[in-house]
Parts: sequence; C-alpha cells; structure tokens
Amino acid sequence: MESTKQEIDYEFLPRFRVYKDGHVERLMETDFVPAVSNDPITRVSSKDITLFQEPNNINISARLYLPKLTTTTTTTQKFPLLVYFHGGAFCISSPFTSKHHNYVNALVAEANVVAVSVNYRKAPEHPIPAAYEDSWAALKWVASHSSNNGGGGGPEPWLNHHADFERVFLAGDSAGANIAHNLAMAAGSGDSEFDNDDPRVNPVVAGGPSLVGLGCRRALVCVAENDVLKDRGWVYYNALSKCGWMGVAEIIETDGEDHVFHLHDLQSEKAKDLIGRLAAFFNRDMPPLP
Repeated sequence: MESTKQEIDYEFLPRFRVYKDGHVERLMETDFVPAVSNDPITRVSSKDITLFQEPNNINISARLYLPKLTTTTTTTQKFPLLVYFHGGAFCISSPFTSKHHNYVNALVAEANVVAVSVNYRKAPEHPIPAAYEDSWAALKWVASHSSNNGGGGGPEPWLNHHADFERVFLAGDSAGANIAHNLAMAAGSGDSEFDNDDPRVNPVVAGGPSLVGLGCRRALVCVAENDVLKDRGWVYYNALSKCGWMGVAEIIETDGEDHVFHLHDLQSEKAKDLIGRLAAFFNRDMPPLP
C-alpha cells in the first residue's frame, strides 16, 4: 500500500504541492546560490545572516550586499540603503535563488547601494500576514542601526559603517513589491498590525486606508506591457498621484515584456535599461520635506 506521504492533499500548480502527511513540496525556484565575498565580475560582496530568532525558533534571515569600496577609509564610505523583498506569490523563492541573487547583485553594482534582501516565511505553512510581519520585523532590525533611531551600534558592521540612513529605499518584485508598499504604509501610519483585510493586496480597494499616509517621499512603479498585472500597476500609480500624498510618484512601462521580465534575462537590453533607471532613481537627490 502506498505511503500517505505520496497522497496529495492539494496543489497550487506550478508552485507547490501539499501532501496529506502535511509536508510541502515546492516545484520551482528552490535552487540555492551561495553568497560570495567578492564577486569576480561585479566586485560586490555578499553574505548571509540571521537577523533574529522568533520565540518559536523560526529564523528570519537575509542576504546582505556591499558594493565595491573605492576609498582607503573603508569604514566611512556611505551608500544608499536598499531593503529588498523577493517575489514568488508569497509561497516560493528566496533571496538565495539564482534569479533573485543575480538580480540584486547586479542592481547593487549598478546603483552603488548597500542592500538587505529579506527572507520571509511563506505560505502555505505560514499564510499571510506572516510575510508582512517578518518583513516589518526585518525593517525594524535594519532601522536599529541608524543613529537617528537611537541605534548606530547595531549588530551588523556593514550597515553601521556603510549604510546612509538618510537615503533608504524599499523595493521588491511582484509579491515583494506589495510587501514594500505595505511596509511604507505601516511606517507612515505608525501601525504595524497586519491582518487579513483585502487592502493589503489591493491598495486602492474601496474602504481601504488612504494612500496619503504612504511613509516615503518618492515612489517608482515599474510595469511591463504584456504583464497581466500591468493595469493594476497603473491604477496604483494614478491613485498615488491624485490622492494628496505629498511625495512624488513615477512610473515606467517597458514595451513588449511580461511579468518580472528583468529577473529572467539580466543581460537583455531592456533589463539593463530598467536596472539603470532604478539606479538613477536611488541616487537622485531627495526632494525637500513638505
């Protein structure tokens, strides 16, 4: 008689399969690329760290990236800080897959930023709001390194020595972009409670919180012409532009491409163009506070 381990309870194809004994088999984006101390092509260094351990012994981890240092006083060179959240429908992938590692590595090299790529818990074992809660906790851990937040002596020397906390960016692809939005809303409102209300997934739903409270000064929305979610990106951009938010919203639409196209072929001209435009966005002077 076949073991119940092989009996399928339900599937979410092509992403994962859940068996009746409770174990989950992920069917894509499960590869692991190790961090490198000095990438031979980009000269970006990366390392994996555990940010903290939850009371139930679940580790919240991240991959850190440091661009090539060009000064002799390496402890004082500061870069913009990027906190990045990977996509994957809240259920697959990680910062350690080849797709996401190679992309963030290339973006760090082009933009000259320090990056923290967060590994949050995923469904179905950990349904929403676990991804938001982990990402918010990771953002608070990052903020603990800022002298303006009573820190400056956090546990991670790369952030203490090289992160410019006057230039902090939240970014992500697909589900990760949704996480970035929700964290910016939480930062603007001071409310870190995440529940199962639809406005988390659809920021412009009727009755949802006003985008006026978005806790940042600039926002860049990136969509692709053939992406089924393109129209939602435009709706979000238009809502942000018209709601009375005091920041500056921009949008980029890439012709002839599909969902997260830049992750699948980093060497394509359109992917390189998008990375270049992101780099310019990160390094542009901040607008004055209203």
